[in-house]
Order: sequence, then structure tokens, then C-alpha cells
Amino acid sequence: MKKIILAIDGMTCSACSNGLEKYLNKQEGILNANVNLVMANATIEYDEKILDKEKLEEFVKRAGFKSLGEFKEIKLEEKSKKKKIIFIFSTILAVLLMYVSMGSMINLPTLAVIDMNRNPINYTICLFIFSIVFIIYGFDILKNGYKNLIHKTPNMDTLVVIGVISSFLYSVYNMILLFNGNMHRVHNLYFEASAMVIYFVKLGRYLDGISKDKTKEAIQKLVKITPEKAIIKVNGKEKEVTINEVHKGDIVISRPGEKISVDGEIISGKAHLDESFITGESKPAVKTTGEKVIAGSINYDGYIEYKAERIGKESTISEIVKLVVEASNTKAPIAKIADKVSGYFVPIVMIIAIVTFIFYLLLGYDIGTSLITFVTILVVACPCSLGLATPLSIVVSEGLCASNGILIKKGEILENAQKVNTIVFDKTGTLTYGTLKIAEIKNYSNMENNKLIQLVGSVESKSTHPIAKAFTDYLEENKIEKLEVKKFGNVAGYGIIGKVDNQRIIVGNSKILESYNIENICMQDEKELAENGNSIVYVAQNDKIIALIGVNDVIRKNVSEVMKNLNKNKIDTIMLTGDNKETAEKIAKDIGITKVISNVLPSEKTQVIKDLKQEDKYVMMCGDGINDSPALATADIGVSVNSGTDIAMDSSDVILTRNSLESIIELINISKRTIRIIKQNLFWAFFYNMLMIPIAMGLFQRFGIHINPMIASFSMVISSLTVISNTLRLKKVDTK
Repeated sequence: MKKIILAIDGMTCSACSNGLEKYLNKQEGILNANVNLVMANATIEYDEKILDKEKLEEFVKRAGFKSLGEFKEIKLEEKSKKKKIIFIFSTILAVLLMYVSMGSMINLPTLAVIDMNRNPINYTICLFIFSIVFIIYGFDILKNGYKNLIHKTPNMDTLVVIGVISSFLYSVYNMILLFNGNMHRVHNLYFEASAMVIYFVKLGRYLDGISKDKTKEAIQKLVKITPEKAIIKVNGKEKEVTINEVHKGDIVISRPGEKISVDGEIISGKAHLDESFITGESKPAVKTTGEKVIAGSINYDGYIEYKAERIGKESTISEIVKLVVEASNTKAPIAKIADKVSGYFVPIVMIIAIVTFIFYLLLGYDIGTSLITFVTILVVACPCSLGLATPLSIVVSEGLCASNGILIKKGEILENAQKVNTIVFDKTGTLTYGTLKIAEIKNYSNMENNKLIQLVGSVESKSTHPIAKAFTDYLEENKIEKLEVKKFGNVAGYGIIGKVDNQRIIVGNSKILESYNIENICMQDEKELAENGNSIVYVAQNDKIIALIGVNDVIRKNVSEVMKNLNKNKIDTIMLTGDNKETAEKIAKDIGITKVISNVLPSEKTQVIKDLKQEDKYVMMCGDGINDSPALATADIGVSVNSGTDIAMDSSDVILTRNSLESIIELINISKRTIRIIKQNLFWAFFYNMLMIPIAMGLFQRFGIHINPMIASFSMVISSLTVISNTLRLKKVDTK
């Protein structure tokens, strides 16, 4: 199976995207296709043994649309000076057209040469010229509507093209009769209706394009983070190249004030780097030889050279943008319902319009009145607002989440996050930073604490165990030199051993004492340290215990406030950890977690999640994204606290790039707000059509309520703008 995202041209409403999506999903070799109206692209999963890119683009063409090739980046619509001038000119023409056609009706002074009553032929020619100009202006709409009708995927443009062409041809018919002497036919001309419908549709799309661009700003900012050029070393000399010319393995140079060009590893130098766009940490991070750098980071004060590792599509920023785009292309269940309704809506409206037209003729109305009613129904029912109701909200929310360091892989998460009633947290690396520190020392020797840690740290420096870093960090922070270690050995599962100054040093858990027949006389101190949430390290010199050291993890900032907020919102919180019961319960009590499940192996965590789901809990699992991957995949929503550098490998549904659990609260709040906005949008979209279609049919004429195609097209624009403005309120959501 292979996945590709194609940029699509020619989609104007949900009926377009629905029609293309249905057509693609029917084709042999396509496993799944999702079409995004707002982002104007299609995500297609297909069997590469059967299909290739060219065949997929041919399918798009057959469906009545155009593939612009592989979707590479998010582009804001460029409004050139020429386009603006054309739009302003069309607006002036629209005003002049309304003045000519309706000026005399509201007693405005009119030129005698084009007066409807005094010079009907000149008046008719003038309206005809105006309408021809607007038909040329809206030729793309008419062409698209015709193509979709031919391909049996009728959409909004189809309704417009039928309405506009019908009224235009009928007006041409009456114009011919008028030229043959039937002057009363001047009252049966609807050229202005055809022209104004096109103008208002164009107006709606012009405003809609601006609004859609606003929904992509957060993602566009991410794209612009990476610089366009880089300085690389070639044969010892510096050379400036474009980002596309940087290859894996190249040595890249970064000076103070410059941005990191590509993801890589420092091979020389030291600098403070601002990575806040990924981590959310405003304090610059110190980076030195052997450490990773992320493209887009700002070098504050150092000269560094680093080896390029992840470039182009593999870079962290590219992965983030890719995740956001793909998430926008996956439909939430509520979106699928709206799409299904929209798919049936256009054919139903066409049937209503035809039946009404026939019914009017049977009631004795003239063909002009019947036709204008037919056109009004088609225009007023254009499902623009219905098509924008859900996808626009999803894209705005995706951008809002991205700007808050929340990367969502599936659009449905935005609908489902507000259903969560149970959150399961892994301890190490999730509730804590995963950074172990020496917390307490029970020193039974004659050595000072620093001398004791020098001894232990020297042996631990030979180990790769996470606890070893607590000791080596202590040595570095206190500028204590390491001692020479001989005959180092690892006792699997128990600890380590080595010789320092001809003294055998044993470091490990209580079980290592049994291996060397050392009596454990420190059980009470061990219990005390464990009750304080420490992991216990025994230190023995030769055959005697000389110290008991408590190593503790650092709890993440504001965890207590997060738990308090979750509990306040009646969301159950559970700690799921492989640590011992005493340590886990101590931490849980300190931060306010209501339930602890301890001494659990990674393989057993999945079963715990399954058991909770069988209790009808909607479960969110929050872990480190690697060791907890099976549990993350089993949960209804898997959330990974991640540094951002391994985004492509993460198996969770949601990635918190800022490493803050507060982002979970933000996600739930954004989800609640998004669903509320979508429901409001759908209500107003359906309410608009339920109200305006009966009015267009003339059912309220007896009450003096009726509309014509021009008013219908204007009300269609107002309906879309209502949905757009309501959706953009999401940007002001309080995520805290």
C-alpha cells in the first residue's frame, strides 16, 4: 500500500469534494480516498502494483477536476493586482447593471437613451452586453458546473449553470421577439438576474478564499520557520547553498543569530539554541558536541558545525506539517454525516426546482414567472455554507492545535477528545521528565557525600542504565573528576561492579547483595526512602554496605494543576507504572492522581487499557510513545509526550511537542469548542436552506414574502459568511 496527497483544482463546494471522493473510492486499486475541500487536496491510499500517480490523476480528470500534482506545501492564495482590479471592475459593472435595470423602478434619474420604456431596444442591448461580460467573468463556474453534470457529480456550480443559462436563454428568446416588434417582451428579460447571480457567487468565493487562507496561517508559519539557505563545508571551504542542495552527511555551519538549516548532530562547538517552536520552552537550550539540533532553531551565541541527518521531507518541521495536513484530510464522524447529506442535497434541489417549474405552468403562470422561480430555487439552495460547516472548523482547529504544540494525526480526534472520561498516565517520562536526580543519601561510611558520589559515579559512568546518568550529571554539575575504574562488569537485572583504588565497589538493587552474600541490614532505611518516592541504589565496598542512595525523577511542571483540572471536570485519572507500589502511590498522592496501578510490565499495560474500555470508559492513554506504543494503540486516544525529534516514528494519535501535560486540557477544550461550532454551523446551514427554499418556491407570497435570483444569490453569500465568521471564532478559544 502507498499513500499520496494530490492537490486538486476545481472544487467549490462539499458536493464537489463528495463526488470526487465517491468516484475515487469506486476505482479498483484505491483502498481509501479522502478529499479535503478547504485544503483543496485528496489523500489517496492505493495498491502500487495496480496504480501509479499518472493513473490516479487520470481518475481525478475523469471525475471533472484537475490534479495539480503532488501536494507539497500549503500555499496561501495570492491575490495579484490584476485579480483585484478585475474584481473591482466587476463590482462597478454590477452597480451600473443594477442602476440600468432597476433605476426607474425606484425613481432614480435614468438616461433616456437606455430607458426601458422610451428606448426598450437600446435598454435590452445594454443588459445583453452586461450579461455577456459577466458570463465571460464566470466562465470557470459555468464550465465546472457543466463538467460535473456530465460526469454525474452535480454540485453547487451545476445549480448555478442551470439557473444562469436557463434565465439567459429565455431572455435571449424574448430579446429576439422584442426585436421583431413585441415591445411588451421588455418586461420578460432576466439578463440582470443571470449576471448578478454570477457576481454574487464570485463575491462569495473571493471572500471565502481570504477566510480559508486565514485558517492555514498557523501551518504556514511552521513552513516558514526553516531558512531558505545554508552554509556547508566543502573541502575545508565554506559554501552558501539552498536548502534543497544540502545532502545527508554534509557538514553545515551555524553562526550566532542564524537559524539551524536542517536537522542534524553537532560535531564541534557549543551554543544556546531557541527551540521554543517545538518544545514550548522559552529558555534557550545548551547544545554541544554529540547533541541533536532541529531545523528552524535560532543560534543565540555560538559557532557550531553539525552533520546533516534529516533533510527535506524527513525534517522535523516537514513531519509536523505532513501530520497536520493528513489529519485535516481525515474526516470526523460528524463530517461524514454532513458530507452524506450534501451528496444527496444537490439532486434533491434540482428535482424540487423542476417540479416547482412544472407545477407553476400547470397553475397557469406564464413561462417567465415559472422560469424565474425555477432559477431562484437553484440559486438560493447552493450548499456553500453546508459544505464549509465542518471542514473549515476542522482546519481552523488543526491550526489552533498546531500553534499550541498539539499535533493530531486524525481529524476524528477533534470530535472524540471531548468524550474522554478516563486518562491513564505512564509515570516515567510522562508525569515526570524522565530525568533522575540524586534525592537522598544514607551514608554509612567515613567518607564525605561528595567523595562517596565520586566513587559511585565513577563506576556508574561505565553503565548505560538511566539511573547512571543521575550520578554522572551530579559529577558534572559539581565539577568532580571521575576516578579510574578497573574490572568493570554488569550484573544483568541487578546492578554493576568495578574496582576503584583496589577496592571492589558494588552498585545496584537489593538483589545484588544476595549475589555476593552481603547481609542487608538497611531494610528500614530502604522503606523510608521508598516511601519518599525514591528508586533505591545500594552501594557496597568489598563485602560491606557503605551507603543507600535514593534516586528520584523530577515531576513535570504544573502536573498537580492539570490533575486538579481533570478531576474538577469529572475525568478519572490513573497512574499506570512498572515502578514499585510505595514510590508510585507517593507520587500519585503528591500530584492528585486518584488511582494507581503499579508493578505492571509494558506487555501488561495493554490489558489494563482493554479492561477499562470494557467498563464503558472512553480512555485516553498518555505515554512516552515508544515503550507504551501497544497501550497507546489500544486506547481510544493515544497521546505521546515527545521532544519532537522522533515524530515520524511515534505511534500515538496525538503528539505533545511542548512536553507539557497542560496541552491535554487544551486539546479537550479545543475539541469541545470545535464540536459546538460545527453543530452551530450545521444548524444555521440547514436552517438557511429550510427557510429559503420554501420562500423561493413562492409558498409565502400571500404574506408578501418573495425573492428573485439576485436576492437569492446575495442571501447565499450571507449564509456562507455567517458560517465562516462563526468558525473563525475558534481562533479566540480559551485553551486553558
